[in-house]
Amino acid sequence: MAMTADGKIATAHREVSSFGSRRDREHLLELRAQADAVMVGARTVEAGDVNLGPGPARYRRLRLRRGLAEYNLRVLVSGRGSINADATVFRHRFSPIIILTTDQVSAAKLQQLKSLADEVMVCGKEAIDFSTALGRLKEQWGVKRLLCEGGGELNDTLFRAGLVDELHLTVCPWVFGGRAAPTIADGIGGERLSEAVQLELKSHRRLGEELFLVFRVRRRSNLFP
Repeated sequence: MAMTADGKIATAHREVSSFGSRRDREHLLELRAQADAVMVGARTVEAGDVNLGPGPARYRRLRLRRGLAEYNLRVLVSGRGSINADATVFRHRFSPIIILTTDQVSAAKLQQLKSLADEVMVCGKEAIDFSTALGRLKEQWGVKRLLCEGGGELNDTLFRAGLVDELHLTVCPWVFGGRAAPTIADGIGGERLSEAVQLELKSHRRLGEELFLVFRVRRRSNLFP
């Protein structure tokens, strides 16, 4: 995730959601080159020209040298199936697209999702059971390393479920302000400090005016059983 100095990942009206430097973009592609699959929420995939692919040929060659498929799988998340069928990601068929959703999706909407994706996984009644979903991705698609690129509500759910191993965070020299502007972990959150996800700083470096931080998540049981 890339965030401003005041912790925002987009402006309050989400008119600006891409503000990192060229080096931050390269770092994102370097992370994708290590992952079997890239996962995002429905709103994130609709934010501009997003195809979730590995990028230029040099990153695809890097994947092949690491023993990975040339192109990563792409996983889209929407509990109600509210994914724009005209989103850019569906116009690029270089790798399978998997949609995670719930029983809240109507039969007609489910059929539409199946026409857009290579597989639709229904994992939960009212909310996605990510422990089950990630298990199925590993078993059925061989996903061992998954990169989640947001948004904030999806990140929050994964943190609370105890399913995050590392956080790669770029701090960018901007201040957006606005109490309605999204952060890297929106959604339900925790009420007490004891419910917070604890991190350990693994590495840090400064490139230009940005800070590139890597945090390890301390292992613990699910915060909200």
